Amino acid sequence: MSSKRKDYISWDEYFMGVAILSGMRSKDPNSQVGCCIVSQDNKILSMGYNGFPKGCSDDEFPWDREGDPLDTKYVYVAHSELNAILNYSGGSLAGAKLYVSLFPCNECAKAIIQCGIKEVIYDSDKYADTPATKASKRMMDASGVKYRQYERTGREIKFTI
Repeated sequence: MSSKRKDYISWDEYFMGVAILSGMRSKDPNSQVGCCIVSQDNKILSMGYNGFPKGCSDDEFPWDREGDPLDTKYVYVAHSELNAILNYSGGSLAGAKLYVSLFPCNECAKAIIQCGIKEVIYDSDKYADTPATKASKRMMDASGVKYRQYERTGREIKFTI
């Protein structure tokens, strides 16, 4: 009798990989953020990436980062976490885990808390010193939402599609 293979990926590698892959759908030229929401029994419930709402053409709305606010992406783009939450049509997300490639902003933290997600696993925290991220952590701490940084394994996962 042969034994099972030992080099399979962990749940964290799997779900963070799905989040990163989801982010690759984003048309944002600067930030490709992806998200994967998972049930308590490790089933994928929803995914999302940063982009414009349905009906708002990525060719007609701006991708700029600077200038008049109405000429920048910031007032139009929906973040990956919010997209994943809004994309879910299966009922409650209470008790779920959220994997995301970038630590959630304060606006996404509100949605995460309100829908009952209990844990956030994030890859990058490059905006840790900003008011939005500090507010996000403060709200998650106050509401009992756990968060932890994904521990990269350095494993390279390649596939051809």
